[in-house]
Amino acid sequence: MIVDSPRRHGRWLPPSGRYWAGLIVLLLLAACSSQRPAPEPASPVEQQLTRKMHPMGWRDLPGWSQENAVAAWGAFRDSCTRLARRDGWAAVCRDADRVDPLDSAAIRHFFENRFNPYLMVNDDGTTTGLITGYYEPVLHGSLTRHGEYQVPIYRLPPAWQGSPGATRPGRAQLRRSGVLDGHELVWVTDPIEAAYLQIQGSGRIELAEGGMLRVGFAGTNNQPFRSFARALIDSGEITPGQATLPGIRAWARRHPGQVDSALDVNPRVVFFQIRDGDDATTRGDGPVGALGVPLTSRRSLAVDPSHIPLGAPVFMATTRPLSNEPMQRLMVAQDTGSAIKGAVRADLFWGQGDQAGELAGRTKQPGQLWVLMPRGR
Repeated sequence: MIVDSPRRHGRWLPPSGRYWAGLIVLLLLAACSSQRPAPEPASPVEQQLTRKMHPMGWRDLPGWSQENAVAAWGAFRDSCTRLARRDGWAAVCRDADRVDPLDSAAIRHFFENRFNPYLMVNDDGTTTGLITGYYEPVLHGSLTRHGEYQVPIYRLPPAWQGSPGATRPGRAQLRRSGVLDGHELVWVTDPIEAAYLQIQGSGRIELAEGGMLRVGFAGTNNQPFRSFARALIDSGEITPGQATLPGIRAWARRHPGQVDSALDVNPRVVFFQIRDGDDATTRGDGPVGALGVPLTSRRSLAVDPSHIPLGAPVFMATTRPLSNEPMQRLMVAQDTGSAIKGAVRADLFWGQGDQAGELAGRTKQPGQLWVLMPRGR
């Protein structure tokens, strides 16, 4: 804007009407700019966003408006027992106390008002990744070796506890050498179920003496994992369709003398510890995940914590195992896994027992993930 100069031809003259008009406009603009609200600051959590998180709108989440958020609310509230100690999460966890835990619409409204959704993106710019499944096995066992209880589940030898990163001999050598004798934690009935317990890293054991024993990961021999199911397929012993817990169990019943050699294909040994008596392990329906809270069946995810913060709500869009039926639901990132690497990668916790194991074994679906991050206020 141009205004008249008050000095003309070297003489001082009263300012003209155009001058005053221009000055008033400038003052009004300055006043408006000073009253304009400042941009909403990012929350401390949102300040940690990476280039692998793209901001989206709630309408971009397929099936969000139909989601029964009640089913995931308990898992999120469990996460808040840990999240409330972190900068940026305490306020939303306090606000969650005022939400009706049985009102799905109110829960969705809470997330829409207190969180922003971010689509997870792979290194190559794609937004689709792999969704797999895991579960908590339930085995039959005894604290003593007798009768049908002949398969040992081992505790970590005390002599190895001081060097957790050391590579130890593989399964076959350890089994034949007797070095683990005396370190049996419990004896179970089924070697295939014991092998699946090794893969899952935690489980429950129904004891012949009465009661239920929960066992959790205590360490490994630091050998690489190799799939004995894949080895059986490659050797023609089973078909890909039989590479499930019931299918491999049936093969083992037909070939009892080959079971140990088949399992020796995998050199990795996982050691366990008893988790019963720990309050944190008895509150929920599942084992305690990496976040330190019990996992919730069909609502807890294992993720890569370098991309998705542990404890954060995550909306997942995939399909049910071996089908094209959409499975779009609110989940909570509460666990990790050695094979769960990358921004768009998750492992869905299906629950306990054989049925959950069947679903977990068949879950290898493409999917997308949106992490929900607290917004600034």
